[in-house]
Amino acid sequence: MQLEFIRKWDSSGTGNCPALYRAENGNYVVQGWKVDDDTQAHLRDLADNETAVEVPADVIAGIIAGSR
Repeated sequence: MQLEFIRKWDSSGTGNCPALYRAENGNYVVQGWKVDDDTQAHLRDLADNETAVEVPADVIAGIIAGSR
């Protein structure tokens, strides 16, 4: 799957973590920090082929503002 980089965390010194990408199929891929077991236990209907990650709010806010 090909990914197009959209935005990374403002405080990321190097690399692209956490970040958001657009996939060639039109979906999005989120790169972020693994959530702990307690947090994961609060998720609803998490399937075996799913996971959850945490991303800073500025990743989403920056997308809304139109910055990379």
